Amino acid sequence: MTAIHPIRLLHEPLLRSAGRTPEKIALVTGETRLTYSELLEAATRFANAARALGVKRGDRVALYLENSADCVTAVYGTLIAGGVFVIVNPQTKEDKLQYILADCEASLLVTEGTISAAGLSAASTVPSVLATLVGSRPPAVEGGLDLAQALEAAATDLPIEGTIALDLAALIYTSGSTGLPKGVMQTHQSMVFAAESVAQYLRLDEDDRILGLLPLAFDYGLYQLLMSVRLGATLVLERSFAYPAQIIRRVEEEAITVFPGVPTVYATLIASNDKKPLRLPTVRRVTNTAAALLPAMHEGLRAIFPSALIFAMYGLTECKRVSYLEPELLTQKPSSVGRPIPGTETMVLDTNGNRVAPGEHGVLYVRGPHVMVGYWNKPDLTAEMLKEGPLPGERMLCTHVLFTVDEDGFLYFVGRTDDIIKSRGEKVSPLEVENALIGIPGVVEAAVIGVPDDVLGEAVRAYVILAEGATLTPAEIVVACRARVESYMVPRDVVVLDELPKTTSGKVRKASLRDLS
Repeated sequence: MTAIHPIRLLHEPLLRSAGRTPEKIALVTGETRLTYSELLEAATRFANAARALGVKRGDRVALYLENSADCVTAVYGTLIAGGVFVIVNPQTKEDKLQYILADCEASLLVTEGTISAAGLSAASTVPSVLATLVGSRPPAVEGGLDLAQALEAAATDLPIEGTIALDLAALIYTSGSTGLPKGVMQTHQSMVFAAESVAQYLRLDEDDRILGLLPLAFDYGLYQLLMSVRLGATLVLERSFAYPAQIIRRVEEEAITVFPGVPTVYATLIASNDKKPLRLPTVRRVTNTAAALLPAMHEGLRAIFPSALIFAMYGLTECKRVSYLEPELLTQKPSSVGRPIPGTETMVLDTNGNRVAPGEHGVLYVRGPHVMVGYWNKPDLTAEMLKEGPLPGERMLCTHVLFTVDEDGFLYFVGRTDDIIKSRGEKVSPLEVENALIGIPGVVEAAVIGVPDDVLGEAVRAYVILAEGATLTPAEIVVACRARVESYMVPRDVVVLDELPKTTSGKVRKASLRDLS
């Protein structure tokens, strides 16, 4: 009888893949190619180096790094050492980095290159930081310990730290719509479950070659790594989507099979395809989250990725992923984000805690092993998000996001409770107006907010990006929109911008748009 060894800890798949396929390429980034055995050795060296610097089980290790081999090594090295990794987006400014280091009481900071000066400066003000490891050191930056030297000097024996599945694996900092960053606490158990559930419904396997162009600090980007290692697949890691032509070449050269993106990425590709035909036939899976995959984009994506299944999904950092739509239903239910991911449950409830009828608005609640433990050091905010569940002692996630369901139980995003516009006594979903705007030929991106109005209460204002060569005026856009939505949803005014303010994960910063109002 064959023994079954379940995966309980987030780093165990690396050990398993390195034992089963040691010479298979695990990671491609720039000119670097690491096999599974090489990645495990580098991660083990990092673990021993971290322990030698004083990192203990449960300590937080902050990774202020670009998408790089060093970052991947540090993620798994931290886990092997029994620590908790905290990836900080490399675009984070020094003051916010300092806040995060102090908030999580980081024991170790790892940084690199041109951002290392800000990293060293921030760490110098935080008493909990025992040491800073610096990789790819530019000549002008001094201080800290050399990462390469520390790894070279470290032992390669696998340390045993006694970690269990309920221990924290990561703090994932998210700003949400307002306020200082909040550290979402995720355990080994929750992250193992989420990676396996998502890989299952995406129908991925060890032969996949997954593109990683989103920041590892963003959970959507991070899980491309976790799923790839879990499957024993290959991750092709890029620093960003700043140079689309370079990404396209990479997809072709590396025969990418899984393309995870966000609407801004897809809008850029579709605009390129409109000017010159673009075909990426090796891609078998296209996935989207962070913001809605607008139905107007579906046809363009099918043209670019003729062999791919297209997955529309919805998630938030507090539970990684909520739902997905089977690609076979994309035409039938083009605006839905599907049903709960495997092993989880969702409920859309009214203000009395009752499930809403099809078509009615309610707040989305999520149950499952993937729900966060809470926000680090923020019990009051945690209490706002984790509510009493249907089982004694259970807590479920209250998303504070409005949804509807249809007769078949499929979910439809309406908007955040604080984003809904109340105009003329009617509730307006910004997403519905944005869908209509994107459907206007010549409009490639749109964001809608409510602005104060003495008569209407709130008026609908739209910010749009036009396709190259398009000459639409705001008045023409209003007229075109009027033919697509009810009168109370039509924007009072339209503002044409060169670009929309966005977070590093591709979400539009509506707070920044309100500042423009």
